[in-house]
Amino acid sequence: MAEFTLDCMGEACPVPLMRTEKKMTELNVGDVLVVAIDHSCAMKNVPEWARKQGHNVEIEEVDDGEWEVIIEKVK
Repeated sequence: MAEFTLDCMGEACPVPLMRTEKKMTELNVGDVLVVAIDHSCAMKNVPEWARKQGHNVEIEEVDDGEWEVIIEKVK
């Protein structure tokens, strides 16, 4: 298992989602991607997309208006 970070701070939709989708294709099963987001639209879309793909998702608010979406690739 490896952990990767994707910094999407300051990026508005749909850029964080597109970058997350692309990065997830590069990961192996069991790898974790931590996506740093500060845009509320992406905060909704990225976890929603990842769950629909069947991945495990956790969300942590690291600061006011800043989140880390932690996605574990399961397939």
